[in-house]
Amino acid sequence: IGNGDIFVAVKGTVYDGHDFIDQALANSAKYIVCQQDTQYPIRNTQHELIIVDDSAEAAAVLAQAGRGNPASQLTNLTVTGTNGKTTVAYLVRSCIQKAGHKCGLIGTVIYDTCSGDSCEAALTTPDCLTIAAGQEQMLKNGAKYMVIEASSHALSQNRLAGINFKAAAFTNLAGDHLDYHKTKEDYLAAKTRLFSTLSSEAVAVLNKQSPQAQSIARQTDAKILWYAIDEPADIAAHIESMDMSGTRYSILDTRCSSSIGNRVSSIEVRTPLLGRYNVSNSLAAAGLCLAAGFDLETIAAGLSTLQTIPGRLEKIDGDDFSVIIDYAHTDDALKNVL
Repeated sequence: IGNGDIFVAVKGTVYDGHDFIDQALANSAKYIVCQQDTQYPIRNTQHELIIVDDSAEAAAVLAQAGRGNPASQLTNLTVTGTNGKTTVAYLVRSCIQKAGHKCGLIGTVIYDTCSGDSCEAALTTPDCLTIAAGQEQMLKNGAKYMVIEASSHALSQNRLAGINFKAAAFTNLAGDHLDYHKTKEDYLAAKTRLFSTLSSEAVAVLNKQSPQAQSIARQTDAKILWYAIDEPADIAAHIESMDMSGTRYSILDTRCSSSIGNRVSSIEVRTPLLGRYNVSNSLAAAGLCLAAGFDLETIAAGLSTLQTIPGRLEKIDGDDFSVIIDYAHTDDALKNVL
């Protein structure tokens, strides 16, 4: 913090930024942004106190404004859920690249700003300053699209405030992060927060086969696009074959009378990705890309093109046997892998 800077006091899980207001003032910060529930006295009239309901949200909005609002110049897509976020994000990027466009990616494994080199991710969803800086770089590198994984921590901490999402997908909810959220109800509430902030022009891509999806659907103003395997949905998949060489399935788009589509279309996908749940992840990615305006043929080509995803049922072939590497660390993920 230096002369003329804005200091935003954010309450964290370990530290409270309000405890550092004195230090910010000593370093000549001009503006102090703090939450309405603080009683911190600002005695020096050379400094201005701005009281907000949520300083974390204010920080995210300021981060965007300080970079020229890069989010407003991108088509922003996101995915949340306990499992599948990384796979969905990689598949979305593959589909958009297949359409001939650059797509930035921020997620668990990498941050890719379309520079030709990606960097290893520190957090699934980084802080708002890192996101805004990354989006600015994406624009400089010619990207028109961004896909970002939305973790429950990030959603509860408002790191994605200031980003207008074209579409958001929900994969599933399983037992994870209860050390942070304490209860499954709080965990679901964090996920739901993403969809409750979507505009009526956005699309919520929801897993019809997840018990929590109906609850999310009741709390969003966005258009709903349901997806499912082997049962009726807006976009549905029928698995034709599945073995260690990959998966073959068909995708059916049934939105003939929907407000976000006007045709019935079916196409086959052949992918080296393994497992039934990767078909479900593919449907989530397809839903996001359909919401972004891409046709099913391009999407199917993008889904078929992606060969592997680091640490996600990643197959390494040997002379006599194959090794599978997977990040599974929840009960649901382990069940699906095994």
